[in-house]
Amino acid sequence: MDGIQERTAEQDLPYNVFAKACPSRGTLEHVTGRWGGLTLGALYEGPLRFNELRRRVDGVSEKMLSQTLHALERDGLVHREAQPTNPPRVDYELTPLGREVAERLLSLIRFVEGRMDDVLAAREHYDTARGAL
Repeated sequence: MDGIQERTAEQDLPYNVFAKACPSRGTLEHVTGRWGGLTLGALYEGPLRFNELRRRVDGVSEKMLSQTLHALERDGLVHREAQPTNPPRVDYELTPLGREVAERLLSLIRFVEGRMDDVLAAREHYDTARGAL
């Protein structure tokens, strides 16, 4: 598909993330935000309980993980299953749509991880050129 065909296909979409009022913008923020992307990536490996997920996504607070899971569940990317046990057990897993999104995110994550030597070299060059520490 050439550039003209791609732009025409984009114009035919009913949503446009670049438009301020488009609802897709909120979902993009949920998916690409720090905790959303890491949560989706962690759940790609399989269902996890809340504390397992919190340990897997190192550095996320309980509050932020809870907010992230609520947003991803609302967007249809994560399924929450509460089991009536004592104590209650709650598992989180990706929906089919969530798996599709996570696959794309993981591809980007792997690409970035694979190019970190280049990124670190660029940072060093930038800092040196500007006299930063």
